[in-house]
Amino acid sequence: MSDFDILQATMIEQAAARQADSGACEALLGALYQALRRVGGPGQPLHNVSVEPVADPGQCLRPPPVGEYHAAWFRLGLCEVLVRVRRQGQEFHGDYGYRGVFALTEISEDAVLALAHRILKDLTLEYAGMLPSDRQKQLN
Repeated sequence: MSDFDILQATMIEQAAARQADSGACEALLGALYQALRRVGGPGQPLHNVSVEPVADPGQCLRPPPVGEYHAAWFRLGLCEVLVRVRRQGQEFHGDYGYRGVFALTEISEDAVLALAHRILKDLTLEYAGMLPSDRQKQLN
């Protein structure tokens, strides 16, 4: 069996795991989109939110191996933010913008809504030009 054949066999063996990993990450990105649309409060959805799934700019392999990042650009009115997420076991780890990071151990409506609020707050501080030390004062 050639090296190429071994690679193809490995890809076929890992296809279900890759598909499950990809589906879970894309589901989280979809839930985040829905949460960002609802952060305006009950009856006040934000209509100028959209999402565009994209290949992670830092990835070198397609399809991404299990555990790699999945990414999407979120348009939030006048700005856009890249959100990347990957699954590690049952947890999701991700990043957004320049410095934002998150880890979700449970994927519940409340957890995703809290993440949406945090992303909006961090982006507001970022665009306001606040220094990291100022951010800690604002976040506390």
